[in-house]
Parts: sequence; structure tokens; C-alpha cells
Amino acid sequence: MCCFSGPVKSVSATNIFARMESGERQLLVYRMSLETDKAVAMVLPLPVAKGSTEKALRFINLQKYPNFFDDLEVGFPAPVSHSANNDGPMTASKGFNETLTVYHVGDFEASFVPSVKDFDRLDKQFRLPPTAFKKLPGYKNFGFAVFKLKAGAQHVHPMAFEFRTDLPTRLFFPTVHIHDGQVHAEAEFDHKLYCQPSEVLQLKMADWEESPSLASKFMDVKKTGGIIVAEEHCYKHELRGMLPNRDTFAEART
Repeated sequence: MCCFSGPVKSVSATNIFARMESGERQLLVYRMSLETDKAVAMVLPLPVAKGSTEKALRFINLQKYPNFFDDLEVGFPAPVSHSANNDGPMTASKGFNETLTVYHVGDFEASFVPSVKDFDRLDKQFRLPPTAFKKLPGYKNFGFAVFKLKAGAQHVHPMAFEFRTDLPTRLFFPTVHIHDGQVHAEAEFDHKLYCQPSEVLQLKMADWEESPSLASKFMDVKKTGGIIVAEEHCYKHELRGMLPNRDTFAEART
């Protein structure tokens, strides 16, 4: 689910990478192009484990690897045609009713909101419309990664984090759209999804394209901070056009 605290002019070229780090922690990297007239927050609801606190999510700074997704795409060459760090907290949260901790993560200021009721602890201009969750009751037990974005047209560097998941047998991709304050049954998709299976979660990859070579051949693995496993293949799945407005999952192999 990708949603914004206010109206935006356009969102395009969304890229998402996911991998299960352990039986209870999922890694996720997100990038898109954005144009907005004023500063907004992008909010990514996440299926965090029940009872999670602010410590359930760890931001990862990929400012020094802005080409993370460009390199990933290199791993999927087009068929030949024969017809032609987290830098640390800015402020401290000492009590439940005080403001949430804000982190410098590369070009962003970011916070983790453990539950819907904790949005009251976030700066008002970066909260979601109050009606949003009435139309999306399935997210009442989710947590939320919040990234504050500047006004203007921008191609933001990848936003990355790991979180304690409530879905250890499913890899989660936040693809529901709320770009205008409204929840529509269908939305225009311009998404590339990437993932790697792991020892703790082998995935059904029938509808995904496999990279011909290992990740070490096209990714600068050291710059990913442990997000990419060097000696594994990557997989890609594209979502294009008007599609049902919902999140996407890669299911475990049985």
C-alpha cells in the first residue's frame, strides 16, 4: 500500500524489492518517481507482528546506492530480437504519548508508526486522512513506515528497512494506491517487483522471471548492507495498467 498524506500530481516508475531475512523479519526496498506541489509523507502500511513496538522496524540507508534498482534491472536482459544506514535518531521518544522517533535516512526523515492509534504521535501534516482506515479495515493491525518527501519533481533514492512480519510464509509487497485521498477499486499500476527466495522461505515463482545469473554478477552487494544475497538468483514480476487496487504477495512453496 503506497499512500500519501496529501494530494500529489503524479507517481510513476515504482520499484519494490523484498526478501525474508529470517522466519520473522522481512526486508523491503522501495523507490518511485514523484511530483508534488508541497511536502508530503509517503506511508507504507506493513503487516507487522502483533504487539510490535517502535523497535519492530529498522531503517537502512541506501543513499550511497541510488542505482540499486537500475543494477537489479541489469540482471534481467531483454530477449534478443531476431526481427530487428540508518544514521541514527534525530529525536528521542521517551513515552507512549510523546512524539515518535524521527530518523535521518539518507535524503529522508522517516518514522515508524507501530499502529493506527499511534498516528496521533506524528506531525499533523504527515498523517493520513482520518477516513482512510474506515475504507481499509484490513489494515487496522498494521504498522506504518513514514517517509517525509520534499515538494517538487523528484526521483527519490531507494527507501529501505526490515520489519518483524506477521506473515512468515508470505512475502509482502505494498501495492495498494491512495494518491488522492480516495480508495479506488482499481488503480493504474506502473510497478516492477523484485525478490529473492531465502533458506527460511522458498517461494512459488511460476509467474516471475528469473535472472540468468547470480546477484553478485550485477549488484554491488556490499552497498546493499545485507539486503541482497550474492549467491542467489533474483526474480522479477511487472504490474502494468488498470488492475485491482490491492497489495501483492509471493506465497511459500508447499
